[in-house]
Amino acid sequence: MTAAMEWAAGATERAATEQAAIDRAVDVEKTAATGRALSAAAAQALTSPKAKSGVRGRIVRLRTDFDRSFAQPQSSHDAEHVELLAVRAGGRPYALRLAQTSGLHPDRPVTPLPGPLPALLGLAGFAGTVVPVYDLAALLGHAVAETPRWLVLAAGAPPLGLAFHGLDGHVRVTADALIGEAGAGRRGALRGMAVLDGTTRPIIDVPAARAAVHALAGHEPGNDEETAP
Repeated sequence: MTAAMEWAAGATERAATEQAAIDRAVDVEKTAATGRALSAAAAQALTSPKAKSGVRGRIVRLRTDFDRSFAQPQSSHDAEHVELLAVRAGGRPYALRLAQTSGLHPDRPVTPLPGPLPALLGLAGFAGTVVPVYDLAALLGHAVAETPRWLVLAAGAPPLGLAFHGLDGHVRVTADALIGEAGAGRRGALRGMAVLDGTTRPIIDVPAARAAVHALAGHEPGNDEETAP
């Protein structure tokens, strides 16, 4: 083989090697681009509304149901049905009558107050109004192991917030799902019971809870104070 032929063969081999390297680089870039596209798609999927259906989505749904219940015409709240909030206080299941409340809030900042009342968690602000917040578990005589997450505003005046640890749902039940009014319960704050999903829950009467708060504070309710039915 002449020198010219050897040089041509070497050039051909070098060209093939360079082309293979280029092809590999192109393949690597395509793979990287695909990975970036998949990552972007995954990130988009993780930030989509469907992916946010965890605790935050549940809170939004519960708040929406709560607000919708007050927006419904009064005729829809007939005597044959009762709107309830299924809650947990001190690790125990309870229920609240929706008609006796005016607002539901998760993770509301509460400013602690020094004082001799363990049930008084502190003060919270709502539309320029300062509201005292009491722990439902403490009002019912339970040991308080952790800070309550949820807060419900009592209907009527003066303003009052009642805090509890867990919210299991908002339900509409027939009146026959309630069991009597016998037995006032601890501190007189319980009125009857409700059977929800096979679980019997004592019903916390919000006006009675307000009266318990007044008793703790050594205050007798005045004639100008309003209470929900």
